Amino acid sequence: MKILIDADGCPVVDLALKAAKEKGVECLILCDTSHVFEREGAKTLTFSKGKDSVDFALVNRLDAGDIVITQDYGLAAMCLAKQASVLNQDGMEYCDTNMDGLLFARYVSQKVRNSG
Repeated sequence: MKILIDADGCPVVDLALKAAKEKGVECLILCDTSHVFEREGAKTLTFSKGKDSVDFALVNRLDAGDIVITQDYGLAAMCLAKQASVLNQDGMEYCDTNMDGLLFARYVSQKVRNSG
């Protein structure tokens, strides 16, 4: 088991690292080139800027049973499909029972924003 952090815009990187260290769990920080996250006790993987580049890199490194921390609903859905445990920055667990509602709310919000 390992912890993977979608670090672009994640306010709990240090807290997650502390928990990983206490439990002796490997921790990976994934971000794009517009962010700098070098932390002791974690391996930082940096990817080129681009739509969802970090998301796809994270999913490709994910194994069943891993823990993912993200605030991205789309990434959370992909991680759930690979049997990972997924948390947001506030500790809410994404799961099959709440994912459809969250994705629908994101869709409606985007439609409202795009309508002007």
